[in-house]
Amino acid sequence: MKHILITGGAGFIGSNLALKLISKGYEITVLDSLSEQIHGKDPEESSPLYNSIKDKVKLIKGDVTNIGDWKKAIAGQDAIVHFAAETGTGQSMYEVNKYVSVNIQGTALMLDLLVNMSNGVKKVIIASSRSIYGEGKYFSKELGHVYPEHRDGADMDQKDFEVKYPDSSPLELVATDEESKIHPSSVYGITKQNQEQMVMTVCPTVGISPVAFRYQNVYGPGQSLSNPYTGILSIFSTQIKNGNGINIFEDGKESRDFVYIDDVVDATILGLEKEEANGEVFNVGTGVATDVVTVANTLIQNYGIETPLTITGNYRLGDIRHNYADLSKIRAKLGFEPKVDFKEGIRCFTEWVNTQEIKEDHYEKSIAEMKKKGMYR
Repeated sequence: MKHILITGGAGFIGSNLALKLISKGYEITVLDSLSEQIHGKDPEESSPLYNSIKDKVKLIKGDVTNIGDWKKAIAGQDAIVHFAAETGTGQSMYEVNKYVSVNIQGTALMLDLLVNMSNGVKKVIIASSRSIYGEGKYFSKELGHVYPEHRDGADMDQKDFEVKYPDSSPLELVATDEESKIHPSSVYGITKQNQEQMVMTVCPTVGISPVAFRYQNVYGPGQSLSNPYTGILSIFSTQIKNGNGINIFEDGKESRDFVYIDDVVDATILGLEKEEANGEVFNVGTGVATDVVTVANTLIQNYGIETPLTITGNYRLGDIRHNYADLSKIRAKLGFEPKVDFKEGIRCFTEWVNTQEIKEDHYEKSIAEMKKKGMYR
């Protein structure tokens, strides 16, 4: 396989993947709408992500909800890496139609063409997400491994943010493996589950090998610093750089698995190049849970900027409490091992941020939108 289509290839993960594949001799086509939310205004002039791949890829500026753009993009391709999607847990809860249209309908158009149009595609990699799990996997002394449902708003109103399970004592968090229960708690998570299942179901019927990667929280140099809807490291960094305080949801003990961009690119290329990946679903993370207060304090320390930190007790509907990846499968089948730990990754990320123009902080505007819709309490 030499000709690779990356949808959303001007985005954070897509552009980094494109550059690494080009260095390995692949010819890359990118289908991307250059969304203002990610790339800012006048993206073809001012977007660092777009400019990093400009003149190095064949760019089709288009939309995955447009069948004509898909037809142009698929022609002559050997494989597709499908990253194009609306992202953002909170935003998905009140922009439901947009998320369903882009994420689900866009993927449906791709699959419809792969089934019904003559093409040379041999493999499709779909960017899934840890969000499809909803709450992660836990151990109960009384019941063994359990998968708690969404937390109760009445409990969280009383500042009780821990997950619970019927007839169990307090739960112990454990790593979430690929066989864990799928029960997303946001519209975004539902759309990623749907994307994954459609690709894994339809592609084999026409002799195309599918691979799904359930990415954890991806971060690193190059990610958007102006998008207030997703990317906690970027959001906090923009607040710090603007001299604004950081308001942390819940009690600050909620945790995520933060995985560095280079490791995500390496895992994705393993999926593209290795036959062992065909037909499989893999977690991509570090296997380490880091709580939000630690994230904020680490950023403040690295920037050396005194920043007030407030734990608000507020919460967003659709957010989960904890989730971190079990990497046993991807280690065994693909030989993947994350190389960049959180401390080193944050150092590289903050050094890059220090070279960037300070972006306007739109975070409070995004919170106001959620409050208005009843999604932030």
